[in-house]
Amino acid sequence: MRGLLSLDISELENILAGFGEKKYAAKQLRAWLCKGVSFEEMTNLSKDLRQKLSRNYTEGYAQIAKKLTSKDGTVKYLLELEDGNLIECVAMEYRHGRTLCVSTQVGCRMGCAFCASGADGLIRQLTAGEMLSELIAARESGDISNIVLMGSGEPLDNYDNVVAFIRSLQTEFGIGQRHISLSTCGLVPGIFKLAEENIAVTLCLSLHSAIDEKRKQLMPISRTYPVAEVIDAAKAYFKKSGRRIIIEYTLINSFNDGQDDISALKRALSGLNCHVNVIPLNHAAGKFSPPTKTQCHAFAALLEKNGLSATVRRALGSDIEGACGQLRRRVKENDVLRENS
Repeated sequence: MRGLLSLDISELENILAGFGEKKYAAKQLRAWLCKGVSFEEMTNLSKDLRQKLSRNYTEGYAQIAKKLTSKDGTVKYLLELEDGNLIECVAMEYRHGRTLCVSTQVGCRMGCAFCASGADGLIRQLTAGEMLSELIAARESGDISNIVLMGSGEPLDNYDNVVAFIRSLQTEFGIGQRHISLSTCGLVPGIFKLAEENIAVTLCLSLHSAIDEKRKQLMPISRTYPVAEVIDAAKAYFKKSGRRIIIEYTLINSFNDGQDDISALKRALSGLNCHVNVIPLNHAAGKFSPPTKTQCHAFAALLEKNGLSATVRRALGSDIEGACGQLRRRVKENDVLRENS
């Protein structure tokens, strides 16, 4: 059966019109769906309507399949969608409130070398309602004040659903666009398109190297969109939105941590209002190995010395496989082992 959370007001109006209901009932229904309650609990809808809805539709909520809580307060959710697919979201505690890291796809087609999310490729896109269901599920452990689209998937590869999700966050959950960050590996047409949406979310660019040949080893998308094109798109987004760009730079031991890498960053980022977020590679991936904390802070200090604003991202949830895709992949591997035993 079809889940109603993924439908917009006009679609709900059409469904309810078929049941002989007035248009205003669609807004009532939508408000209940955003609260995460069952049809039976929607008390300002008639009993007859609730029964018709339950016979023909589902609410469309993801179910919590597994929940892991870190000693630092980070909570990771493995969610099961109505078709049985699994996704992850992570709620993180900060001084300014709780931030939810949201997935935008089941899997990912970008194939970045150190990311578990894309190990099996793209399974399918998430609807805006399925993204909202991540927020609804995570609110069971506390209010969410900030959203980062940095979970599994490339947000700009699911453009229409992601934009609908962002707009819903403000209108239906009261989370303003300045409390939303969107991370992209550098889909240049999507960045230019987003710049024209009149959406002032913070754009986070996963760069990881400003040297094209190195970046190609990490991110296949760089074969299509070289560093210079990606930075030009980021400049266009800043010009339209006025929001400082965040440069995400995963530091890898003895790969992208040298003076040549710093010089390349300085050249590439010249003229861009940005801040570099140095992120330690969290686990060995193929030929790549993690840096030490000392290396990360030394690299950030050298960026500052070269005139670039930079900090080292605080690691959260490392004891519960907090990075994108790790829990989902482990659960899937365990299921395969059980099936073959």
